[in-house]
Amino acid sequence: MIRGRIEAELSAIEAAEGIRIFYACESGSRAWGFPSADSDYDVRFLYLHPTDWYLSINVERKRDVVERPIDDRLDLSGWDLRKALRLLQKGNAPLAEWLGSPTIYREHSSIPAQMRAALADHYSPMAALYHYLRMAQGNFRDYLKGPTVWLKKYLYVLRPLLAIQWIEQGLGVVPTEFQTLVDRLVVSPDLKAEIDALLQAKREGAELDRGPRIEAISQFIETELDRLAGKPFGHEYGKPIMMADELNRLFRAALQQVWQE
Repeated sequence: MIRGRIEAELSAIEAAEGIRIFYACESGSRAWGFPSADSDYDVRFLYLHPTDWYLSINVERKRDVVERPIDDRLDLSGWDLRKALRLLQKGNAPLAEWLGSPTIYREHSSIPAQMRAALADHYSPMAALYHYLRMAQGNFRDYLKGPTVWLKKYLYVLRPLLAIQWIEQGLGVVPTEFQTLVDRLVVSPDLKAEIDALLQAKREGAELDRGPRIEAISQFIETELDRLAGKPFGHEYGKPIMMADELNRLFRAALQQVWQE
Protein backbone atom coordinates (compact mmCIF):
# COMPACT_ATOMS: atom_id res chain seq x y z
CA MET A 1 0.00 0.00 0.00
CA ILE A 2 2.73 2.47 0.95
CA ARG A 3 4.63 1.72 -2.25
CA GLY A 4 1.56 2.51 -4.30
CA ARG A 5 1.11 5.81 -2.51
CA ILE A 6 4.79 6.70 -2.92
CA GLU A 7 4.66 5.94 -6.66
CA ALA A 8 1.55 8.08 -7.00
CA GLU A 9 3.24 10.96 -5.16
CA LEU A 10 6.33 10.70 -7.36
CA SER A 11 4.17 10.82 -10.49
CA ALA A 12 2.29 13.84 -9.12
CA ILE A 13 5.58 15.64 -8.47
CA GLU A 14 6.72 14.90 -12.03
CA ALA A 15 3.53 16.39 -13.45
CA ALA A 16 3.63 19.47 -11.20
CA GLU A 17 7.34 20.22 -11.73
CA GLY A 18 7.74 19.11 -15.36
CA ILE A 19 10.54 16.69 -14.45
CA ARG A 20 11.44 13.02 -14.78
CA ILE A 21 12.28 11.16 -11.57
CA PHE A 22 14.61 8.34 -12.59
CA TYR A 23 15.65 7.16 -9.14
CA ALA A 24 13.80 7.07 -5.81
CA CYS A 25 14.71 5.27 -2.60
CA GLU A 26 14.16 5.11 1.13
CA SER A 27 16.64 6.96 3.35
CA GLY A 28 17.10 7.50 7.07
CA SER A 29 16.19 5.02 9.77
CA ARG A 30 14.17 2.70 7.50
CA ALA A 31 17.08 2.38 5.07
CA TRP A 32 19.57 2.01 7.91
CA GLY A 33 17.51 -0.83 9.34
CA PHE A 34 16.27 0.52 12.64
CA PRO A 35 12.83 2.10 12.10
CA SER A 36 10.35 2.36 14.92
CA ALA A 37 6.65 1.72 14.53
CA ASP A 38 5.93 5.40 13.80
CA SER A 39 8.99 6.24 11.68
CA ASP A 40 8.38 8.49 8.68
CA TYR A 41 8.98 7.20 5.18
CA ASP A 42 11.88 9.39 4.03
CA VAL A 43 11.77 9.14 0.23
CA ARG A 44 14.67 10.71 -1.64
CA PHE A 45 14.91 10.99 -5.40
CA LEU A 46 16.99 12.20 -8.35
CA TYR A 47 15.43 13.91 -11.32
CA LEU A 48 16.03 15.71 -14.60
CA HIS A 49 14.34 18.63 -16.33
CA PRO A 50 13.99 18.61 -20.14
CA THR A 51 17.16 19.62 -21.99
CA ASP A 52 15.96 23.16 -22.76
CA TRP A 53 15.65 23.91 -19.05
CA TYR A 54 19.43 23.66 -18.74
CA LEU A 55 20.14 25.67 -21.92
CA SER A 56 19.53 29.05 -20.36
CA ILE A 57 21.67 31.94 -19.20
CA ASN A 58 20.25 31.79 -15.66
CA VAL A 59 20.48 28.06 -15.04
CA GLU A 60 22.72 28.64 -12.01
CA ARG A 61 19.94 30.63 -10.35
CA LYS A 62 17.30 28.00 -10.89
CA ARG A 63 16.20 25.87 -7.97
CA ASP A 64 17.81 22.42 -8.01
CA VAL A 65 15.85 20.86 -5.14
CA VAL A 66 12.24 19.64 -4.97
CA GLU A 67 10.72 19.28 -1.51
CA ARG A 68 7.28 18.40 -0.24
CA PRO A 69 6.12 19.00 3.36
CA ILE A 70 5.79 15.94 5.56
CA ASP A 71 2.26 14.62 5.20
CA ASP A 72 0.97 11.67 7.22
CA ARG A 73 4.49 10.27 7.83
CA LEU A 74 5.56 10.66 4.19
CA ASP A 75 8.53 12.95 3.53
CA LEU A 76 9.65 13.41 -0.08
CA SER A 77 12.54 15.47 -1.43
CA GLY A 78 14.97 15.21 -4.31
CA TRP A 79 17.92 16.73 -6.13
CA ASP A 80 18.39 17.71 -9.73
CA LEU A 81 21.05 15.49 -11.34
CA ARG A 82 23.42 18.45 -11.85
CA LYS A 83 23.42 19.06 -8.11
CA ALA A 84 23.80 15.34 -7.37
CA LEU A 85 26.79 15.00 -9.70
CA ARG A 86 28.53 18.00 -8.15
CA LEU A 87 28.02 16.40 -4.74
CA LEU A 88 29.23 13.04 -6.05
CA GLN A 89 32.44 14.74 -7.15
CA LYS A 90 32.93 15.96 -3.56
CA GLY A 91 32.30 12.52 -2.07
CA ASN A 92 28.95 13.39 -0.50
CA ALA A 93 28.08 10.66 2.05
CA PRO A 94 24.27 11.12 2.04
CA LEU A 95 24.21 10.66 -1.75
CA ALA A 96 26.25 7.47 -1.36
CA GLU A 97 23.67 6.24 1.15
CA TRP A 98 20.81 6.99 -1.27
CA LEU A 99 22.51 5.04 -4.04
CA GLY A 100 23.16 2.17 -1.64
CA SER A 101 19.68 2.09 -0.15
CA PRO A 102 18.21 -1.42 0.26
CA THR A 103 14.73 -0.04 -0.55
CA ILE A 104 14.41 1.32 -4.07
CA TYR A 105 11.04 2.63 -5.22
CA ARG A 106 12.07 3.58 -8.74
CA GLU A 107 15.15 3.04 -10.89
CA HIS A 108 14.85 3.97 -14.54
CA SER A 109 17.76 4.07 -17.01
CA SER A 110 21.34 2.98 -16.37
CA ILE A 111 22.27 6.29 -14.71
CA PRO A 112 22.01 5.17 -11.05
CA ALA A 113 24.25 2.17 -11.83
CA GLN A 114 26.76 4.46 -13.55
CA MET A 115 26.71 6.77 -10.53
CA ARG A 116 27.39 3.83 -8.20
CA ALA A 117 30.32 2.76 -10.38
CA ALA A 118 31.70 6.31 -10.42
CA LEU A 119 31.31 6.54 -6.66
CA ALA A 120 33.22 3.30 -6.15
CA ASP A 121 36.09 4.62 -8.28
CA HIS A 122 36.19 8.11 -6.80
CA TYR A 123 34.80 7.70 -3.29
CA SER A 124 36.29 10.30 -0.96
CA PRO A 125 37.10 8.62 2.38
CA MET A 126 38.18 11.97 3.83
CA ALA A 127 34.84 13.67 3.12
CA ALA A 128 32.94 10.68 4.52
CA LEU A 129 35.14 10.51 7.62
CA TYR A 130 34.43 14.09 8.59
CA HIS A 131 30.73 13.76 7.78
CA TYR A 132 30.35 10.74 10.07
CA LEU A 133 32.57 12.17 12.79
CA ARG A 134 30.50 15.36 12.98
CA MET A 135 27.32 13.28 13.11
CA ALA A 136 28.63 11.11 15.95
CA GLN A 137 29.99 14.02 17.95
CA GLY A 138 26.80 16.07 17.60
CA ASN A 139 24.42 13.29 18.64
CA PHE A 140 26.67 12.27 21.52
CA ARG A 141 26.90 15.85 22.80
CA ASP A 142 23.14 16.47 22.56
CA TYR A 143 21.69 13.15 23.72
CA LEU A 144 24.14 10.73 25.37
CA LYS A 145 25.98 12.55 28.16
CA GLY A 146 25.28 11.78 31.79
CA PRO A 147 23.71 8.83 33.64
CA THR A 148 20.34 9.25 31.85
CA VAL A 149 20.37 9.29 28.04
CA TRP A 150 18.11 9.21 24.99
CA LEU A 151 18.35 5.50 24.29
CA LYS A 152 17.42 5.51 20.60
CA LYS A 153 20.19 8.02 19.92
CA TYR A 154 22.73 5.31 20.67
CA LEU A 155 22.03 4.01 17.16
CA TYR A 156 22.61 7.45 15.65
CA VAL A 157 26.08 7.55 17.19
CA LEU A 158 26.99 3.92 16.73
CA ARG A 159 26.28 3.94 13.02
CA PRO A 160 28.64 6.83 12.13
CA LEU A 161 31.36 5.48 14.43
CA LEU A 162 31.21 2.07 12.76
CA ALA A 163 31.16 3.82 9.37
CA ILE A 164 34.45 5.48 10.30
CA GLN A 165 35.93 2.11 11.24
CA TRP A 166 34.77 0.76 7.87
CA ILE A 167 36.64 3.58 6.11
CA GLU A 168 39.74 3.19 8.28
CA GLN A 169 39.92 -0.49 7.34
CA GLY A 170 39.83 0.41 3.65
CA LEU A 171 36.59 -1.45 2.93
CA GLY A 172 35.31 1.04 0.35
CA VAL A 173 31.99 2.85 0.20
CA VAL A 174 30.19 2.66 3.55
CA PRO A 175 27.12 0.40 3.31
CA THR A 176 23.77 2.00 4.06
CA GLU A 177 22.49 -0.82 6.26
CA PHE A 178 23.56 -0.66 9.90
CA GLN A 179 23.41 -4.43 10.37
CA THR A 180 26.15 -4.91 7.77
CA LEU A 181 28.43 -2.65 9.81
CA VAL A 182 27.62 -4.47 13.05
CA ASP A 183 28.14 -7.94 11.58
CA ARG A 184 31.45 -7.01 9.96
CA LEU A 185 33.00 -4.78 12.60
CA VAL A 186 31.70 -5.48 16.11
CA VAL A 187 33.93 -8.13 17.65
CA SER A 188 32.97 -7.81 21.32
CA PRO A 189 30.18 -10.29 22.16
CA ASP A 190 28.93 -8.08 25.02
CA LEU A 191 28.74 -4.99 22.82
CA LYS A 192 27.05 -6.88 19.98
CA ALA A 193 24.47 -8.36 22.36
CA GLU A 194 23.57 -4.90 23.68
CA ILE A 195 23.32 -3.47 20.15
CA ASP A 196 21.14 -6.37 19.01
CA ALA A 197 18.84 -5.91 22.01
CA LEU A 198 18.53 -2.19 21.29
CA LEU A 199 17.75 -2.83 17.62
CA GLN A 200 15.14 -5.44 18.50
CA ALA A 201 13.43 -3.15 20.97
CA LYS A 202 13.26 -0.30 18.48
CA ARG A 203 11.92 -2.51 15.70
CA GLU A 204 9.24 -3.84 18.04
CA GLY A 205 7.99 -0.34 18.72
CA ALA A 206 9.49 0.40 22.13
CA GLU A 207 9.55 4.11 22.94
CA LEU A 208 13.30 4.16 23.69
CA ASP A 209 13.09 7.64 25.12
CA ARG A 210 15.14 8.58 28.18
CA GLY A 211 16.63 5.86 30.34
CA PRO A 212 19.76 4.76 32.20
CA ARG A 213 22.88 4.55 30.07
CA ILE A 214 23.89 1.18 28.64
CA GLU A 215 27.40 0.75 29.94
CA ALA A 216 28.91 -1.43 27.18
CA ILE A 217 27.64 0.89 24.42
CA SER A 218 28.55 4.10 26.25
CA GLN A 219 32.08 2.91 26.92
CA PHE A 220 32.57 1.95 23.28
CA ILE A 221 31.29 5.33 22.07
CA GLU A 222 33.36 7.35 24.51
CA THR A 223 36.53 5.36 23.74
CA GLU A 224 36.04 5.81 20.00
CA LEU A 225 35.30 9.53 20.23
CA ASP A 226 38.40 10.06 22.38
CA ARG A 227 40.50 8.10 19.89
CA LEU A 228 39.17 10.00 16.90
CA ALA A 229 39.47 13.42 18.54
CA GLY A 230 43.24 13.16 18.48
CA LYS A 231 43.70 11.31 15.21
CA PRO A 232 44.90 13.18 12.12
CA PHE A 233 43.34 12.00 8.88
CA GLY A 234 46.07 12.23 6.29
CA HIS A 235 46.59 11.74 2.58
CA GLU A 236 45.97 8.00 2.84
CA TYR A 237 42.26 8.85 2.97
CA GLY A 238 42.35 10.86 -0.23
CA LYS A 239 41.06 9.70 -3.58
CA PRO A 240 41.40 11.13 -7.10
CA ILE A 241 38.66 13.67 -7.71
CA MET A 242 36.39 12.80 -10.58
CA MET A 243 37.07 15.14 -13.47
CA ALA A 244 34.32 17.42 -14.74
CA ASP A 245 34.56 15.94 -18.24
CA GLU A 246 33.53 12.52 -16.93
CA LEU A 247 30.60 14.00 -15.03
CA ASN A 248 29.54 16.04 -18.05
CA ARG A 249 29.45 12.90 -20.18
CA LEU A 250 27.33 11.14 -17.58
CA PHE A 251 24.95 14.11 -17.40
CA ARG A 252 24.49 14.28 -21.18
CA ALA A 253 23.92 10.53 -21.37
CA ALA A 254 21.32 10.84 -18.63
CA LEU A 255 19.40 13.52 -20.54
CA GLN A 256 19.24 11.28 -23.58
CA GLN A 257 18.28 8.11 -21.71
CA VAL A 258 15.74 9.54 -19.29
CA TRP A 259 13.82 11.65 -21.79
CA GLN A 260 13.80 8.98 -24.51
CA GLU A 261 12.02 6.46 -22.31
